[in-house]
Amino acid sequence: MPIQAYFDKFNKKIYLTSHSEGFKKAKEKDKSILEEIKSAFKDAGYPVVDTFMQGSFAVNTAINSLDGDFDIDRAIVIDAENAPEDPITPKKTIKEILDKRNFKEPRIKKPCVTADYKSINLHIDYTVYKKETSLFSNDTYYLAVGKNGASNEHKEWSEADQKGLIEWIDSVDNFVFGATAKRKQLKRLIRYIKRWRDVNFNSEGVRKKVFSIGLTIMVKEQYHPNPFSAEVDNDLQALKNTVDAILDADYISAPWGTSDYRVSVRLPMAPKRDIFQHKVGGGNADGSDLAVGGQLRNKLLKLQEELKKALDETDERKQCEILNKVFGDDFEVPKEEKQSSSKATSILLTAGAAPLSTAGASGTSQGA
Repeated sequence: MPIQAYFDKFNKKIYLTSHSEGFKKAKEKDKSILEEIKSAFKDAGYPVVDTFMQGSFAVNTAINSLDGDFDIDRAIVIDAENAPEDPITPKKTIKEILDKRNFKEPRIKKPCVTADYKSINLHIDYTVYKKETSLFSNDTYYLAVGKNGASNEHKEWSEADQKGLIEWIDSVDNFVFGATAKRKQLKRLIRYIKRWRDVNFNSEGVRKKVFSIGLTIMVKEQYHPNPFSAEVDNDLQALKNTVDAILDADYISAPWGTSDYRVSVRLPMAPKRDIFQHKVGGGNADGSDLAVGGQLRNKLLKLQEELKKALDETDERKQCEILNKVFGDDFEVPKEEKQSSSKATSILLTAGAAPLSTAGASGTSQGA
């Protein structure tokens, strides 16, 4: 069986969609909470005019988590004309709704309201946007930024083109021929690299800072299928090419003469901030902290090495063993075939060797 067949099986195992069996309860909770938010916002004088999923579900790159958790990332949009001046006000309304439900300590974070459900493995993030509608250009969205109790200089309605980001990830403009097949492969590669992250970063603190959107943007920017062919490389070759390109790009760098590596990836749409910016004093600085930058670089180099080994290997089972170590047990390793004693004897006779006695055969390695 070609190696692509094993990648297809792996993708099927890790691929999480809104129709996946385990996601039903999460969808039910989201629907119920959304209806309550709509009602509360309407009563407050700023009715919801739009809502959409964000994150991996929006771009079809969600994966089953290793710990069985489900994430929902939903945008709540109100009209700019009705939006309160204080961006924290609608976030407080959402927190009050979550407080009444079976959530553990809902919190107002700078970009969103976040909470974990107590009785099921569900993490939920709600972001609030106000939308300015224009007759002559695209609508402009502003994200409600700020924590509870923040001073005026630390809260704002900040321009954020989340829908533009979703459209950019989904775009096939550069793929020319075979665009649909190439987009599907791109999404598979993103799922693979996210599962690689989950398996290979042992420190939870570092793993959580290797943000999925950062990985997604790097893979999207460095995925370069042949634009003049409708065919795509097998996923192993395509992933190796993409990882090579990521390492050759300038995402991860260190000042000359140092090993102080930081990773920096900018959003391609407004506000075009550095996704990996880290906290310094009371503010943020571009680039990740050193633990994230150093580990991501080292582990990508190791991934590059293992993918090359898998490409150079001609034995199907050994290829899968390499990839199983890279991606975890959801990447299947075929069972080793054992020759029957009659078949082994036939092979030896064909080769001109005398048949071995039963006693001798029992102590002989099949793999020798």
